[in-house]
Amino acid sequence: MASPISPTANQSNLPTRSLTNDPDEAIPDEDSSETTKLFHERLQAWKHACGYLEDYITATEKVHHQHSKEYEKVLKTVSNPLKEGNHFDQNLGGVAGLFDNIRSNTQGMATAHGETAKTLKGSILPVFERLHTEIKHKTKELTKGAGKGAKSVDKARNTSQKHIEFLGQHTAAFDSSSGAVKAHDDPYILQRQVYHHLSKQVLEENNNREDMLAVQNNFAQFEAHVVQTFQNGLAQFNSIMQNQTEQTRNAYGDMIGVAQRITPDFEWNGFVKRQNHLLIDSSAPKRSVEQIGFANQNHRATQPLIAGSLELKSKLTKSYSTNFYAVTPSKYMHEFKSDDDFAKEPSPETSLYLPDCVIGAVDGVKFNVKGKNSGKGMLAKMSMGHEYQFRAHTPQDALKWHDIISSQAGQTTHEAPISPVGEAPAPAYQTLPPGEAGTVGAAGVAGTGASAYPTEKTAAGPGMTASEQAALGGPSTTAAPLGGTSTTAAPLNNQSAETGTIAPSAYLNNQTAGTGTAAPSAYLPENSAHGASTMDKI
Repeated sequence: MASPISPTANQSNLPTRSLTNDPDEAIPDEDSSETTKLFHERLQAWKHACGYLEDYITATEKVHHQHSKEYEKVLKTVSNPLKEGNHFDQNLGGVAGLFDNIRSNTQGMATAHGETAKTLKGSILPVFERLHTEIKHKTKELTKGAGKGAKSVDKARNTSQKHIEFLGQHTAAFDSSSGAVKAHDDPYILQRQVYHHLSKQVLEENNNREDMLAVQNNFAQFEAHVVQTFQNGLAQFNSIMQNQTEQTRNAYGDMIGVAQRITPDFEWNGFVKRQNHLLIDSSAPKRSVEQIGFANQNHRATQPLIAGSLELKSKLTKSYSTNFYAVTPSKYMHEFKSDDDFAKEPSPETSLYLPDCVIGAVDGVKFNVKGKNSGKGMLAKMSMGHEYQFRAHTPQDALKWHDIISSQAGQTTHEAPISPVGEAPAPAYQTLPPGEAGTVGAAGVAGTGASAYPTEKTAAGPGMTASEQAALGGPSTTAAPLGGTSTTAAPLNNQSAETGTIAPSAYLNNQTAGTGTAAPSAYLPENSAHGASTMDKI
């Protein structure tokens, strides 16, 4: 017969558990799946971290793919040949070679970015994609393994809890009924059943604990694997990017190297060599006007009969000023400010057409020329005839000028210039048309009525016909000297009939009353108020 067994002996053979909770608590107040959830959440964190790296590699791959296209656009900016490329040396070492190098390196960078994009997508991205898959599998393993153990623990704990509660009910009934209970409700049996279910519960808890410890220990190794995969993948990524960066740096470095190797005078020397026939020879002498020839140069019409400086007496200040004069084969005597053809375009100040002029005799260095300015401009068109008083530097020069001007002049007299102190301005003369003898001029100085030249006709003086006298001032039985007064003679040149004083006008002499001094201007009128003059033809 077997010896009796005490309840305490049976309890010593029950399985034990090692928990952080109170060991006396039959049903621990804890969630058996809490640890599983924690590991599941951690796996999710690693999966998302891996997903970030996948996205980063993917975005980088797209950027380099786009860079490849952008560098193709950059290449198009220099793909065409250089405009006016013939100005650059086509040999290596020049600007044309530099642009060839730029095209080559730019094409290389475009290709390199395209290759980088392919490498990232084909080699680096799969590393992280595989790791992502491993993390997913790890999550499934955790759910199927440790997750099922946690469920078994929960089930065993629920069963133990029911039996403990059932034991409590019947122990209370036992106390209230003074031990009257049914056989199957005996607290002894119920307690043994509690121990049985607690034993199964503890076994499940311990098994789950072992599984979770295994998972926990495996997590350290798995995370190390994840980190190492991150490191390896990023190391490969870095290698690819360094290679890409190095290629870009080398490409730009090669560009600047080629540019810096161009010597400053390389292109210029080549240009001079190619275009030597069009460039200016620096050793050739400069051009000079004296060495230039042109059509009709030195034609006989361009050579002056005489040219040089003369002094001209001013009509207002009575002083002499030096100018340059030239008598041309065209029978003009031109006056210039100077003989300089370069500082200012030569344009004559005065031009006398000598056939229409009268030249007097030489008086030492002086001689007079009477005529009208034939130059351009309004002043020349409005100008009246004038007696120009010249003074040469020497008597010999005066004779030379006089001889040449005389040969071209319309008329020559033998009267020398009169230059007394305080003389009046020289009267002007006009040449009569063919058929008329002499020239009609002003009256004598100081009211004498004497002619300055033998061939001149004095107004209303001896030698004039009645028609000429009538033309000048009307019929008169007694001719009064010009500048004087007369009560019988007809008025001459706007002369007052009562006083005989000549009024200022543009008519003959314009003499002032009582003095006989001739005023400036002094041409015979072409049309008199009293009738037509014989000068109408002038």
